[in-house]
Amino acid sequence: MAISSLNIGISGMKAYQGALDSSANNIANAQTKGYQPQVASFQENSNGGVRVNISKVGQELATQGNNGTEGSGTDLTTELTNNIQYKAGFELSAKLVKTADEIFASLLDLKK
Repeated sequence: MAISSLNIGISGMKAYQGALDSSANNIANAQTKGYQPQVASFQENSNGGVRVNISKVGQELATQGNNGTEGSGTDLTTELTNNIQYKAGFELSAKLVKTADEIFASLLDLKK
């Protein structure tokens, strides 16, 4: 149980880190004309973990509402909200890893 929890926590940390990187890239390029924002979507792994897929928003969505004359169309409010969610998910996954490590260490101590 401790090892599977450890794997789930690590996969969560990797997925949330990837999503944070994508969101940071979107924010950094918010005023870049023609930039296509990236979208993070989370999917469950067959082993119980999670992974993230990063894809580009279509050009028509990136320029929607500004006729292609302004920045990328990145919604900063959405990106900041996503950052808060991704950070919380990363921290929760890190706590899972820490707890699994403590359980694993306790199990090893029992065998001595």
